[in-house]
Amino acid sequence: MDAARTRAEVVVAGHICLDVIPTMHELKAGMGSLLVPGKLVDIGAARVATGGAVSNTGLALHRLGLRTKLMGKIGDDLFGRAIGDVLRGYGQALADGMIVAAGEYTSYTIVINPPNVDRIFLHCTGANDTFAADDLQDAALEGARLFHFGYPPLMRRMYENGGGELAALLSRAKAKGLTVSLDAAKPDPSSPAGEADWRTILMKALPHVDVFLPSFEEILYMLRRGAYEALAAEHGSDLLPFADGALLRELADELLAFGAAIVVLKLGEHGLYLRTTADAARLSAAAMGAGAVGSTKAWLGRELLAPSYAVEVAGTTGAGDCTIAGFLAGLLKGLSPEASLHSATAVGACNVEQADATSGVPSWEAVQARMAAGWSRRGVRLALPGWREGSDGTRFGPDDPRSGSGGE
Repeated sequence: MDAARTRAEVVVAGHICLDVIPTMHELKAGMGSLLVPGKLVDIGAARVATGGAVSNTGLALHRLGLRTKLMGKIGDDLFGRAIGDVLRGYGQALADGMIVAAGEYTSYTIVINPPNVDRIFLHCTGANDTFAADDLQDAALEGARLFHFGYPPLMRRMYENGGGELAALLSRAKAKGLTVSLDAAKPDPSSPAGEADWRTILMKALPHVDVFLPSFEEILYMLRRGAYEALAAEHGSDLLPFADGALLRELADELLAFGAAIVVLKLGEHGLYLRTTADAARLSAAAMGAGAVGSTKAWLGRELLAPSYAVEVAGTTGAGDCTIAGFLAGLLKGLSPEASLHSATAVGACNVEQADATSGVPSWEAVQARMAAGWSRRGVRLALPGWREGSDGTRFGPDDPRSGSGGE
């Protein structure tokens, strides 16, 4: 086969870890009965899986049929070898891009997940903390069209010293002519990452980012921490009902002003929000690698919201990462904004039909066939005054150039 046809189209880099998930029995007395000093707790066999953006988004893109290269940093230890074995189980070459750091230890998570109780994650960031711009070798990007980087808040070098290392890494990928995408993770508020100045970090990073895909909660924390904390104190952890049209637009416009060309905010069960630049030159630069913002005009100055698809939820692990994979696949295939958003929410919906992070993701063709067969969508329960609904279920913002046109 021609070498150019076997090169990766997408390089997914960033955070990777090994998840150790013991099988646990139901706790009739609650989680407090488990964590008792000196107590022996009977558990079942452990399932071992890879986690993090590299694994979740990368394997989802692989399952969708995109030629994908994975690039995470692991130690030369037992857990690092286990990550390699798991990745090779999906495809022999998928472990080849791992950066093995001699003398460092591999990131891992112990997932304590008894039935009917919220999960607890015991997480060690490991070698992710030393991932640096110099770990990104030019040869690794050769022939690729898109570079995706995930979870910088869980990687110490990426957020310390004002995020200079993150900006340098993204700049290196952009200088090679690739489309660059970035997602996030909400840091522990009491950790160094939680105390970092994320506004400054994003102001440095986003001029080198074409597509930024955080969740609503993540970006609210990063840009409006006071508002985040006030809402969380009054209403608990579910802040999505407060993601109204005005606040979504405010947050997205700030991110566009920092330099991003396309902003996608994940809204969980409420769907996916998109806001794009009105600068045609910036949008053209964003498409250099992907070659896929097929019609620049179709993507210019857009504001859309695509609802989620209706499914029976078995688990939400990796849902956001798989949704990102669906959006990036649509971008690389030259789809319209509407079609890219609906493909993204469809891939995310397929993911949550299984308990683990990626096994629910089928081929791209299967996703499209299910959508075409009349797959029903969930209702949108957010306050969107002035928005209109198109015939394909897309919500159009008040100033969207196609508002009320009925779709693509």
